[in-house]
Amino acid sequence: MNYRHFLAAVCIGFGATLFTDLWNLFLKRSFNIRSLDFCLLGRWILYMPHGKFIHDNIKMAQPKSYECAIGWLAHYSIGISLTVFFVLFVILNWIRLTIFSALLYGICTVVFPLFVLQPSLGLGLASSKTPIPAQARFKSLMTHFFFGLGIWLFASVAKYFFKLY
Repeated sequence: MNYRHFLAAVCIGFGATLFTDLWNLFLKRSFNIRSLDFCLLGRWILYMPHGKFIHDNIKMAQPKSYECAIGWLAHYSIGISLTVFFVLFVILNWIRLTIFSALLYGICTVVFPLFVLQPSLGLGLASSKTPIPAQARFKSLMTHFFFGLGIWLFASVAKYFFKLY
């Protein structure tokens, strides 16, 4: 791998994460379906150095300074890291990048919010403590589907932009 592959993977990850944010903005504006408040993600992260990893309800935890900035930074860092892993260690051959492999990978990444983040924020395993768990699960699944679609779209562009063929 050279620097162009790594830089391409970072750009793809940024684009794919932005693509999911645009999807979630569409859901919010069109159907009033809200996404995770990334300030709460930041709050969760900022409690970690104090040994607090699991909350009964993260919304009830005392707000922390810069939690929104930390949450958004973490959101994009996670999206970029997941994409770098996919691009550099799973695909390794840009010709083999297919819409199927990107969508499958995106869908597989839903395990992190369902089984790590949501329980840690007090939302229960796979959103079981939310008002409509099936809707929350489906929304998470679709968000990660769009993450995979974003990977494929941005990889398709990056392949030529970074001369990776």
